[in-house]
Amino acid sequence: MNAIGFPPAYRFSVAPMLDCTDRHFRVLMRQISRRALLYSEMVVAQALHHSNRREKLLDFDPVEHPIALQVGGDDPKLLAEAAKLAKDWGYDEINLNVGCPSQKVQAGNFGACLMAEPDLVAHCVEAMVDSGGLPVTVKHRIGIDDLDSDDLLTAFVDRVAVAGASRFAVHARKAWLEGLDPKQNRTIPPLRHDRVTALKQRRPELLIELNGGLESPEDCLEALQSCDGAMVGRAAYSHPLRWASVDALIYGEPPQTILASDVVEGLLPHAANHLERGGRLWDLCRHLVQLVEGVRGARHWRRELGEKAQRPNADLDVLRAAGQQLKDAGL
Repeated sequence: MNAIGFPPAYRFSVAPMLDCTDRHFRVLMRQISRRALLYSEMVVAQALHHSNRREKLLDFDPVEHPIALQVGGDDPKLLAEAAKLAKDWGYDEINLNVGCPSQKVQAGNFGACLMAEPDLVAHCVEAMVDSGGLPVTVKHRIGIDDLDSDDLLTAFVDRVAVAGASRFAVHARKAWLEGLDPKQNRTIPPLRHDRVTALKQRRPELLIELNGGLESPEDCLEALQSCDGAMVGRAAYSHPLRWASVDALIYGEPPQTILASDVVEGLLPHAANHLERGGRLWDLCRHLVQLVEGVRGARHWRRELGEKAQRPNADLDVLRAAGQQLKDAGL
């Protein structure tokens, strides 16, 4: 438990997802859970080093805390620099991606292919710990290709833990680096929750999060019986309101009803700031099309919001009107 009596944030987290967990979606999720740990999209350490657009890559709204920056890379020096930037920017922790199986990521020698190089991962983690002063965590698979056994998984975690990793988010599928694309790698290799829970049993002193195949708050609560944290990805992005009970179930807060209209209303200040900085309303609203589902009129609401929010001159009135429509419908 933390200082104010709540379980630690990582007990439930929304996984880093490319093109999904940008700052706008994170603010949306913060309307649904005040306690969950939120992750950035993966930011490549080399891009941070060379870019003059660090503000675009790193900025976030203070309401997003607690928030982790996920980085990708295999150069300890660049990752150490990224960890220092994360600290200076105000992130709560930094996470190293050792799980992405895409060909582009493999070409840069980071992501899931690094599971074959535990010593290199350890050197990277050690440099990040020494440089940033933030907790350094690692997100990885249970194995890759033919490097897929409990012994290898345990050896990888042991080596990286000694280097200073404070927590391991384990996607309970192996990754095939050849022959499957990233989407297929999220569905075709079988889920093996048992291997993650067995890892926790072998190393009870380590913090182990279970990721993969958790579709509801109840699934997460069950996962927490054997692991320290539950991490949810696509199910959170595709069905955000499904997770409205998380703070009550997992963090012990009083139950509350969160409506879609509440989420839209809560986004208005963030949307206003984004528009004032020259952003487009659709940057936010593209995430809102997932908010209303399974009720009469949902498809019409999504279509109308999409059409209006994508217009070049779309302003805050579009979002206000969409929220009012939901409120009038009792949603």
